[in-house]
Amino acid sequence: MKTLDLFSLGTDSDAEASAPLAERMRPKIIEEYVGQSHLLAEDGLLRRSIKEDKLFSMIFWGPPGSGKTTLARILANETKSYFVSFSAVLSGVKEIRTVIDDARELWESKKKKTILFVDEIHRFNKAQQDAFLPHVESGLITLIGATTENPSFEVIAPLLSRTRVLLLKSFSEEDLINIVKNALKNEQKGLGKFSIKVDSDVIRHIVNSAAGDARSALNNLEAIASMVQSLPPEKRIITKKIAEEALFKKALLYDKDGEEHYNLISAFHKSLRGSDPDASLYWLGRMLVAGEDPLYIARRMIRFASEDIGNADPQALPITVAAQQAFHFIGLPEGELALAQAAVYLATAPKSNSLYTGYGRVKEIINKTGYLPVPLHIRNAPTKLMKELDYGKDYKYAHDYNGAYVPQEYLPDKLQGQKFYEPKAAGHEKTIKERMDAWQQKKNSAKDGK
Repeated sequence: MKTLDLFSLGTDSDAEASAPLAERMRPKIIEEYVGQSHLLAEDGLLRRSIKEDKLFSMIFWGPPGSGKTTLARILANETKSYFVSFSAVLSGVKEIRTVIDDARELWESKKKKTILFVDEIHRFNKAQQDAFLPHVESGLITLIGATTENPSFEVIAPLLSRTRVLLLKSFSEEDLINIVKNALKNEQKGLGKFSIKVDSDVIRHIVNSAAGDARSALNNLEAIASMVQSLPPEKRIITKKIAEEALFKKALLYDKDGEEHYNLISAFHKSLRGSDPDASLYWLGRMLVAGEDPLYIARRMIRFASEDIGNADPQALPITVAAQQAFHFIGLPEGELALAQAAVYLATAPKSNSLYTGYGRVKEIINKTGYLPVPLHIRNAPTKLMKELDYGKDYKYAHDYNGAYVPQEYLPDKLQGQKFYEPKAAGHEKTIKERMDAWQQKKNSAKDGK
């Protein structure tokens, strides 16, 4: 099956031979694909849709290097569909119309389906996304979008309602080990013809450096192998020292192109958490200079405001959201200052992870106890029948009491007394803690009959 890429010269045998290792090792059939078992297991959603020839329009949402493009090509191959691929960065409505016209002609003349793969679909504006709608709905094209961004925010609602969002996960350590080993022994497409020897601990080092990214793992392997593959056969041995040296050189290049994505965002996050505004500004600058998506950084700061600060400083969240909106409004380069302002605010704010840990306890208890019934006294009672069944009976309206507080149970019976949110004596949470302690004292006194 031939594939069409509107913005490449194709992939003939000569081009494949000179292609990067990650491209040469790209799986062609579903049996070669490693990972994403939640979608590709025998009873997985995609596997069933292929077997039944009922492929649907979908959006792959996952981190870089999680196999989105590869999986789209495999789906086209397995379903014998015509595959058209283009990047949202380089194309517009005109190209979309050309694809639609070709898809219509192909269906009318040969009854052959067209799969349209759109990489970085989140970069299409509303008008461009709207252009897909009638043709996805009619079934003329099967749309497969790929994005590293949350589709809920980046894809228009009408298009979301006509597609399924499928989450692709980062590759596990075991998956990446298998991918690297396969590349080492594959003589046709990989490095097998060089007979390079690699210890298992070196493979694990390569995998750990890739942070779940298969493309990065293979790029790392290729960079390391290039240091030994021209040596005599008996000296083609990759040691830990060689691997570390190669990856260090590669990392310096990657900084410029944003390839140290996970390392840089981790350094930024930990600097914020460690209350170091200088380091926070430095890592922010490093990411922006390297070409990181500024809105990705803003989203991470918004998450940080709730996870690491929470109610210790309730202003952290609105200030960070405001920074995101400001950047979205004015863009680069002026918008960088809004992100810098938010970063310094987060770094210097009092810290508390009480919300993060408290909500974690909530999810854990729900998983253990299931859906416990709502206590009768706090149920709504809009009908006579409900009132007869004691819905809302003995409920105490807080505003009728001094300080708008009255001791009363709100949790299900099995969870009464359970504590989830435990504020710390930091920032505004100190005030919250004092308030909650006073309420608890009133509750204890009511139980004692005082």
